[in-house]
Amino acid sequence: MTKTIPAYQRIKNAILDNIHSGKWQAGNAISTEMALAEEFGVSRMTVNRALKELSEERVLERRQGSGTFVAQQQFNHTFVEVRNIAEDLKSANRDYEAQVVSKRAITADMLDNELRRKFGIDEGATIDEGATSVNAIAQTDASDEAVLYEVKIIHFADGQPIQFEERWVDAKKVPKFIDQDFSVVNTSDYLIAKSPLESGSYTIRALAAPDEIAEFLQIAPQSPTLVLRRQTYSAGQVVTFVKMWHAGDRYQFSGEL
Repeated sequence: MTKTIPAYQRIKNAILDNIHSGKWQAGNAISTEMALAEEFGVSRMTVNRALKELSEERVLERRQGSGTFVAQQQFNHTFVEVRNIAEDLKSANRDYEAQVVSKRAITADMLDNELRRKFGIDEGATIDEGATSVNAIAQTDASDEAVLYEVKIIHFADGQPIQFEERWVDAKKVPKFIDQDFSVVNTSDYLIAKSPLESGSYTIRALAAPDEIAEFLQIAPQSPTLVLRRQTYSAGQVVTFVKMWHAGDRYQFSGEL
């Protein structure tokens, strides 16, 4: 079974792609309802629904008699606290260093079931009839096009590995993510700057370290680790999913109630 993407959702996706790519920046006017209706071959009522939902999600701002604009930057501050290990270690007066193990683009045919589920990527998804946007058709048919970016990083405190990060990011929403030097730029800081993180969810589990993880953390295989799995959302969709492995005898989680 293939899944048809409603026309209003295609319009929302296209607008979000233009914002995340930097084509439309905060304060910029977007295409008019009439222009969007012509581009996608739909009624203005369908376009209006897409714009109304994005306005309710505080991505767009509609001004009577003036048009529709990308919401100003005050809406781009993160609404959830995302811990930054680099800042945590520096604030504790410890020397911090990041080493990038690998980074790559992932195409649709490379996805496992977990990543498909996390990012809502349906293997058989197609666009609905009447789609006339060249960009929408190209993105749907290009099976060799990157859908996610993956990066693996070891974080060090005073020369000792303390966290191994495995992260996946929506390639459409943050297209320049893969170009960053993450030995210098922190992944969380970059994502917060580029996408408004509206909400998130996480779990923390104690797991025995697989051989590969143990090697990265310089611990014995099957040693205890604390694994934080977190997904964060922007405009109602998952923008990033991350697994953070911590050597059990070097790291703890704490907070205030």
